[in-house]
Amino acid sequence: MKLNNIALATVLSLGMVSLANANEGSGVVKFTGQVIDAPCSIAPESTDQTRDFGQVANVSLVNGGKSRAQNFDIRLQGCDLSGAKNKVQVTFSGSAGGATGATNTLLAISGVRGASIAMFDGSNQPITLGTATTVQNLLAGDNILRFSAYLQGHTGTTVADIEEGDFSAITNFTLAYN
Repeated sequence: MKLNNIALATVLSLGMVSLANANEGSGVVKFTGQVIDAPCSIAPESTDQTRDFGQVANVSLVNGGKSRAQNFDIRLQGCDLSGAKNKVQVTFSGSAGGATGATNTLLAISGVRGASIAMFDGSNQPITLGTATTVQNLLAGDNILRFSAYLQGHTGTTVADIEEGDFSAITNFTLAYN
């Protein structure tokens, strides 16, 4: 009888250990992407970017004042220039900013009033929303398209005109090869 109880206890304890160790962690790997008809691939880190301006003092934005610039890049990978397409232009889209919301060289922000986002290409030329940037020549292999942006107060604003709080803005970009 004692032997049966010992055997039963052993089997039960081994079963519990087996159940406890049956799943020591699991997860899922999801692969996504998009196949495009282009001479270059866009690096994954370039397709969905966030740039944090940090905490910008309202006094630095008075009457068109600016924050520090935040640089951002669009990285192109594996460019094959054996075809006719060896140049690229970028078009940014989004809601126009400025005091009246009609200035297409400024990107509107949400959350606060009195400022917008100004964007520039790698040659420090202002970007106009909905208009292609200057043509950039591509090299075979990898390429980096450089841009910058800063928070800019609207012309004529005073400290009282610049609302405090969190802000955000979104721009989409499209590439056109030629």
